[in-house]
Amino acid sequence: MENKKILIVEDQQDIADLVRLHLGDLGAEVTHAVDGHEGMRMACAMDWDLMILDIQLPGPSGLEICRAVRRNEAFVPILLLTSRSSELDRVLGLDIGADDYITKPFSVMELIARIKAVFRRVEALEPKEQQVTESIDLGRLTINDELHQVRLGEELVDLTAREFDLLRHFAAQPGRVFRRSELLDSVWGYGHDGYEHTVNSHINRLRAKIEKDPNNPEIIVTVWGVGYKLDAQALQAS
Repeated sequence: MENKKILIVEDQQDIADLVRLHLGDLGAEVTHAVDGHEGMRMACAMDWDLMILDIQLPGPSGLEICRAVRRNEAFVPILLLTSRSSELDRVLGLDIGADDYITKPFSVMELIARIKAVFRRVEALEPKEQQVTESIDLGRLTINDELHQVRLGEELVDLTAREFDLLRHFAAQPGRVFRRSELLDSVWGYGHDGYEHTVNSHINRLRAKIEKDPNNPEIIVTVWGVGYKLDAQALQAS
C-alpha cells in the first residue's frame, strides 16, 4: 500500500482516525473528508487510488458520491462503509459501481484485508510489462487492451472500466454462454452468489452503448435459463 492515495469520507471522527492511523502505518497517504459535501468535491476533483465512502453522511451520501464518480467515467476502486443491516443498500452500492463493502462495526484487520483484495484485483487487470499487447478483433468490434479502448465500426465506444472488463470477457470467448455467477466471479471477483443481478444491470448499460436497439440486442444476447453470450456473427454484418 506504499504511497497509495486513499480518500476516506466518514463523518465519525473516531472511525476515520482509526482507519487513517492503520493505513498510514502501511505507507498509504490518507485524506479525510468529514461530510458528503467535502467528500463529493474531493472525490471528483482529484485522482485517488482508492475511495472509502460511508453510506450515511451529512449532505450527499456515499452512494451519491459513488454514482457521481462512476458518471465521470474515472476508474477508481470504491469500498463502501455501512452501518445498515439492509441488504438493499449493499446491493445498490454494487449496482452503481462500488467494488466492495464492509458493514460496521468492522475489525481493522478485515478492512485492511478487503482493501488489499481490491488492490489485487486492480493489479490483476493491469497489463504486465512482459506481456505482448493484445487486441481482440471481431468484425466491427475491436478491443485494445493497451489503450483500454473499444471501437464499434468507426466509432469509439465510451465505456466505464467495469463495462470494458465485462465486454472483453465476452469477446475473449465469443459464442460461449456465461452464467451470471461466472461473470460475477471472473469480472467482479466477489464470489457472492446473492448479487447476480448486479451483472444484469451492467449488461443493460453495456447494451445501451453497443446495440442498435438495446431492447432487442444482437451482440450481447440472453440465453434464457442460462446466462449471456457474445454473438460474433452479429459483428460480421456491415
